[in-house]
Amino acid sequence: MLTQQLSLVLQLLQQTCVFLVIAWLLARTPLFTPLMQVTIRLPHKLTCYVVFSGFCILGTYLGLKIDDSIANIRAIGAVLGGLLGGPSVGLAVGFTGGLHRYSLGGPTDLACMISTISEGLLGGLVHRALIRRGRVDLLFQPMLVGTVALAAEILQMLIILAVTRPYSTAFAVVNNVALPMLIANSIGAALFMRLLLDRRALAEQFSNAFSARALRIAAKTEGLLRAGFNEANSMKVAQIVFEETGVGAVAITDREKLLAFTGTGSDHHLPGTPITSQHTQDAIAHNRVVYADGNEVAYTCSIHPECRLGSTLVIPLQDADDQVIGTIKLYEPKGRLFAKLNRTLGEGIAKLLSRQILTGRIEAQRALLAQSEIKLLHAQVNPHFLFNALNTLNAVIRIDPDQARLLVQHLSTFFRKNLKRPSETATLADEVEHVNAYLQIELARFGERLQVEVDIPAIYAQVRLPAFSLQPLVENAIKHGTSQLLEQGQIRLFTELSSKTNTLLLHVEDNAGLYEMSRKSSDGMGMGLVDRRLKVSFGPEYGLTMHTICEQFTRITLSLPLAEEMT
Repeated sequence: MLTQQLSLVLQLLQQTCVFLVIAWLLARTPLFTPLMQVTIRLPHKLTCYVVFSGFCILGTYLGLKIDDSIANIRAIGAVLGGLLGGPSVGLAVGFTGGLHRYSLGGPTDLACMISTISEGLLGGLVHRALIRRGRVDLLFQPMLVGTVALAAEILQMLIILAVTRPYSTAFAVVNNVALPMLIANSIGAALFMRLLLDRRALAEQFSNAFSARALRIAAKTEGLLRAGFNEANSMKVAQIVFEETGVGAVAITDREKLLAFTGTGSDHHLPGTPITSQHTQDAIAHNRVVYADGNEVAYTCSIHPECRLGSTLVIPLQDADDQVIGTIKLYEPKGRLFAKLNRTLGEGIAKLLSRQILTGRIEAQRALLAQSEIKLLHAQVNPHFLFNALNTLNAVIRIDPDQARLLVQHLSTFFRKNLKRPSETATLADEVEHVNAYLQIELARFGERLQVEVDIPAIYAQVRLPAFSLQPLVENAIKHGTSQLLEQGQIRLFTELSSKTNTLLLHVEDNAGLYEMSRKSSDGMGMGLVDRRLKVSFGPEYGLTMHTICEQFTRITLSLPLAEEMT
């Protein structure tokens, strides 16, 4: 008896191998694509029903005739149909496979029909339970699938014993086929799922082949969005992405409106119109990728009810601070599935375009700083300074003509450097010369009430910094600091090396310590511009800091990058 059982197990496993070879061949076709994910949409449910009903019937035909019964692997199709398609699909597959078995007749025909329906329903109930628990991943675990198939076969044996009459016939059938069917169906179901997982892994590996496509997109779109994130440039980029990816449609938006759209649905998705898609609004609001496959996550066009688009992938475009500045959206029409490789490629394209936009904005900001902000710093030179300088000259001319001539030279140097800077950056030596011309006039004005100390080693003379960085800080220290003192005011300019690698600290210090009292004045705008220009020029780790001890001192510190040979 044992020898007969082992022989039957081996024969049924051989038939299972034939079953799995057929499944492997079909897995190479698009027919199996919907089976590599949980099936929810009706078209995919129909595909799942057709495929697994076919395997359910095939399992019967590949069975082994034993007396008036059939040792078979029919349960593989019924269980997998329920696990991947849910209760309705499992019930339909089980009914189809069971009806086919009933048509073949035999003493166990009714019991086999009932058990096949029950097996499909069991798979469907496991599907529903795991979905509700949020454990979709377990549906694709071969061990779980094999366990469910084993339980389904045990259930079948119990149904045969309960329904088939006479009982002796039922017992004989179960005694002959139980062990072979338990082993073959549980192993076969687990291997079938392993086959599906391998097919899915293979599809993901194909994404490597899309690297070349991504490089072509990068080459063709290079510089387009750097020239401006607008409708014209976005449409050029959308056309390139559409042609290279082969998706149904491509759209690009900013935070408020559609900038570009090409492909299916371009007749009603019009550039310049406000964003109405809830998926796009969610991607922008929560700064996350939104994948509405029309299956697990429903998708309906928000503009036209007859739109042929059936799924979308919305990927945020981000700035340097990871804030959303817009989105790129890939679409597929109804009836076409979004491949994993499309999602991977889409996320890569989004990063590429984000960098282009960021680079363009940085370049535009630098140009703005070079033209507008320097002019603003020019305009911030206190108009009373010239007035006070002329009054000081008028007084000195009568007392000391030679000193008056020097003051005229300093005044000339000051305004010449204000008007004729060769670029938006300058050397530290050039900045000190500019500040010195300003201070010489202030020294003549305040006399012994002002003392100036400049201690900047010559080795740092060629350190570069944005032009007009020092003068606004020195002017602020005098206007809101030392000029308010009854005793002598002191201004110090000195440097020190930072604990950070290759960083120089340039200090402007007064002995008044009155910054807290004057920080809301309009002169703070000049300091803000200096700080922002330092960060834009050299990076966020550089800039301007302030340290004040009330009525003792105020120290403004500029952190600047330093060449290695100067450290």
